[in-house]
Amino acid sequence: MTPEGKVKAKVKKVLAEVGAYYAMPMGTGMGSSGVPDFLVCKGGLFYGIECKANGNKPTALQETNLKRIREAGGIALVIDETNVDTLKQEMCCER
Repeated sequence: MTPEGKVKAKVKKVLAEVGAYYAMPMGTGMGSSGVPDFLVCKGGLFYGIECKANGNKPTALQETNLKRIREAGGIALVIDETNVDTLKQEMCCER
């Protein structure tokens, strides 16, 4: 499993634990490029979660999509090895 795959697996586990609905869109020719790895709904809130590993940062297109999610009132997160353990707390806190 790739380092990013390991982060995604941990994110999936947290999402299952908190009872969130999620989808993982595929960035293929038929889909939209730059869409976050996870589109999530939990407690009436919309989350876009981009997973990264090894200190990698989102691409410019991914940043644009995360910004658009925030502007639309959603919550956009970049999750990596350093903060994946805080995701459960982030998902369970009321806003």
